[in-house]
Amino acid sequence: MATITFIGLGNMGGPMAGNLVKAGHDVTVFDLSKEAVAALVAEGAKTASTAHEAAKGAECVITMLPAGKHVEAVYLGDDGLLAHLPAGTLVIDSSTIAPETARGVADKAEANNILFLDAPVSGGVGGAKAGTLSFICGGDESTFNKAKPILESMGKNIFLAGGHGAGQVAKICNNMLLAILMAGTSEALALGVKNGLDPAVLSEVMKQSSGGNWALNVYNPWPGVMEAAPASRGYEGGFLVNLMNKDLGLAFDNAVKNHAAIPMGSLARNLFELHAGQGNGTLDFSSIQRLYKPE
Repeated sequence: MATITFIGLGNMGGPMAGNLVKAGHDVTVFDLSKEAVAALVAEGAKTASTAHEAAKGAECVITMLPAGKHVEAVYLGDDGLLAHLPAGTLVIDSSTIAPETARGVADKAEANNILFLDAPVSGGVGGAKAGTLSFICGGDESTFNKAKPILESMGKNIFLAGGHGAGQVAKICNNMLLAILMAGTSEALALGVKNGLDPAVLSEVMKQSSGGNWALNVYNPWPGVMEAAPASRGYEGGFLVNLMNKDLGLAFDNAVKNHAAIPMGSLARNLFELHAGQGNGTLDFSSIQRLYKPE
């Protein structure tokens, strides 16, 4: 078992850290939310008053933070963790950030002889709670192999996508596709209901047909169709519209830099931005259904 520091206890980070505790690791947590910290302490984690204090003596530091600026604030600069962690420390960042930001942190880590892996996740809050996340990693193979036993305490699918930043590239491609699928699924369900179809029946038809996809299988956006989905609890919790917008922005910026055409991704970005602008930014992203089914 490893001595692990986990920084960032949001909707995803909290359950992830909890699974590390359940697996028997020695876990110290840090977050600005006292409530989030208290919940992990109740599960058996330790805590500290600062990120630096939390990281003292850690074999591995894991971060799950909202955006690239938060990752840079934690790791870079004279007061960043990378300037103070001992050589050989394993650092895993599971935030979803720009690939170039991940590479910048990796370069600083390498200069300090610290092992760094960008390892964004897929699977949502449900996957974080169940310990079934997919980790999409970027880094060298030896660091990946060292990190894999720890990641397996939180997920079931652990991929090495390539070198530093590759995990982030794969993640933004995945989330762009997810946004497209969720918007398309919502549109199709609304059309069927407008024609008098039962959304649950239509969902089952499409699940078993060529339109089947992840949104229909495990995350149906129509209220009442899937009991465990955010749609059936007022779209509360889950993966926020604001976070999906952030990821779609990362995909758009990357496409511009690489001269890649993303017409469907750009449309999905516009739809989710419109949806957020109507006051839905803190709801689960499946609430895009409301664009087609106003309540």
